Amino acid sequence: MSEHIITVNGLEEYPKAAKWFKEFLQQGRIFAFYGKMGSGKTTFIKSVCEELGVEDTINSPTFAIVNEYEDNEANTIFHFDFYRIKSLAEVYNMGYEEYFYSDAFCFIEWPELIEELLPEEHIRVDICENDDETRTIKVTVNN
Repeated sequence: MSEHIITVNGLEEYPKAAKWFKEFLQQGRIFAFYGKMGSGKTTFIKSVCEELGVEDTINSPTFAIVNEYEDNEANTIFHFDFYRIKSLAEVYNMGYEEYFYSDAFCFIEWPELIEELLPEEHIRVDICENDDETRTIKVTVNN
């Protein structure tokens, strides 16, 4: 297991963090983003998608549960927000396996609500809001 950390001092540094994060896209397809409400999960995912050349409007799929984007190399990106799910049955009914076991990137917000369904080989991304209003982004890769 390896851990990688970057500190983000403000919104203007998210593009720099997204460039840094791109190296991890070669190490996996499933990314589980952990963090409290308002910690910056959606903002960071938006920056990563922009770095990948996504031209669509990127926003949280809170009500839709999943949004689909395409990057500048025609790779599919699925962006999930499981905050509003009430049971794992909802996730089974949406056919999560087709998403998680495709060749697409899957960026998952609120993965703790579906943790038992996450593939073992997922990459964990923790976003923590610090007292000085910076954010610490920690990426944990299981090698």
